[in-house]
Amino acid sequence: MHFAAHLGGGVGKALSGLVAQASVSGPGVQHLIVCLEEPEKRQFVDLIRACGGEVIVRPSKDSIEKLLRDSDIIQLEWWNHPATIKHLCSLSIPPIRLLTWCHVSGLHTPIIPRQLILASHRFLFTSQCSFESKEVIGLMPELGDRLGVVFSSGGFSGLPEPIRGVNKKISVGYIGSLNFAKLHPNYVDYLAAVDISEFKVKMIGDLTNQDILNQQCDSLSKTGMLDFRGYTTDIVSELASINVLAYLLSPEHYGTTENALIEAMAMGIMPIVLDNPSERQIVDDRHTGLIVRSPDEFAEAIKWLSENPDDRQRLGSQAAKSVRERFSAEKMEAALNGHYQSILPMEKREIVFSEIFGASPAEWFLSCQGDRNLFAGDGSINPVNGTPLSYGLFEKSKGTVFHFTEHFPDNLKLRLWAKNLKLLQ
Repeated sequence: MHFAAHLGGGVGKALSGLVAQASVSGPGVQHLIVCLEEPEKRQFVDLIRACGGEVIVRPSKDSIEKLLRDSDIIQLEWWNHPATIKHLCSLSIPPIRLLTWCHVSGLHTPIIPRQLILASHRFLFTSQCSFESKEVIGLMPELGDRLGVVFSSGGFSGLPEPIRGVNKKISVGYIGSLNFAKLHPNYVDYLAAVDISEFKVKMIGDLTNQDILNQQCDSLSKTGMLDFRGYTTDIVSELASINVLAYLLSPEHYGTTENALIEAMAMGIMPIVLDNPSERQIVDDRHTGLIVRSPDEFAEAIKWLSENPDDRQRLGSQAAKSVRERFSAEKMEAALNGHYQSILPMEKREIVFSEIFGASPAEWFLSCQGDRNLFAGDGSINPVNGTPLSYGLFEKSKGTVFHFTEHFPDNLKLRLWAKNLKLLQ
């Protein structure tokens, strides 16, 4: 049984890819997914059901507890969603075999609670970079093979690698969230360093921060440099119109298996990324893409790719070959099945989640904060002098104090923290 807050984004893509692959691989593992929230979009729910998987949306407390008792393995789809933590701490949970599949890196907020790792029969990361987190480093000798990595991928069905002419003019784009918790806050500065006539970048995805990004372009005399395409379900057509992906993310982003990045690479689009831990696990510098560390290096990379279309296509082809081998749904399913078989002989055991996360919504929120001292006991916010607050703290969702306050509006501490943090935005 998969225990998930919702089936949106990368998690929904990964679980639908897992169930789809399981339907091809044959009988052996039955996947039942408990979804704690109503889906905003039904795309992945419908796909899972079409492939023979079962999805139960917002089941009752009694139903969840029965499913927990009846399931051989509970796969916790982990990120710090308030609904997930609330249910784990509020349900009467029987003894279980717990496999936790972690969908955040843990390198920055949200951190991975150490006690959750210790409580799991098997704890799986979705990127090797999570082994660099301080919560994990000290546990590795103790836990041994109880830790592992299984990349989360929906597979590449419907993503053809287009035939690209070697003399095709460079066409640059970005796909994904425009929120500065994900996109590098100085993204425009990197692009503005490029000295190529009529240089433009297609921005594929939601229109968050469109006005701010346009203002930044205007202030640098780069009006019109960004071509906002908006959200689309026809990703293939948009990706087919570019041959370079300017995928420059915040150094504090929470991602692991960057699905937007690997899907673009699977279509032969050559990526330029920053030297962040997650991206280093995906892009092999100068073999499947380019890793840059400054606006000047980005400008040099764009100039070189513009002047060397043969090399650009070579790197794109190598990128497609690499990700299609490393991040296939077949590999993901086989790896998870191996872990299922490893823990099936183990005894089920009782796990008291309130001992991991705390007894109240405010404690649940703090359990995943990298800097708990920021949120004082009296409801005030105590930033370290001279240290700017992370953009991720101001997200409306993603397990922030605003997200928790929305779920638990009667909690006074959460309300005060949200109110006082808002004043610092």
